[in-house]
Amino acid sequence: MKGVEVKPSGFSDASIIYNGLLARSGADRVYMHCGFGDPKSWRNVNTICMDRTARGWELTQRMQEPLMSFCFKDSADHWDNNNGYNWTIRA
Repeated sequence: MKGVEVKPSGFSDASIIYNGLLARSGADRVYMHCGFGDPKSWRNVNTICMDRTARGWELTQRMQEPLMSFCFKDSADHWDNNNGYNWTIRA
């Protein structure tokens, strides 16, 4: 699996699986930091604790708008932002 996997989860949800740098570095907690709309000007920004599973860190997020951008951080405030590009998905 790549570091980030996104799967549709119903009409307006997306399941995110993170197994990137933070997970491979032994993070005790991983959070998805996300926002909606224009990838350069996020709205409705949230930071959500992910669940640790056998596949990595997972969560299902409601798509509040057609575009969602996101990155990840751990409890020590280390970030994985896709080399400054974040990740963006379309509903």
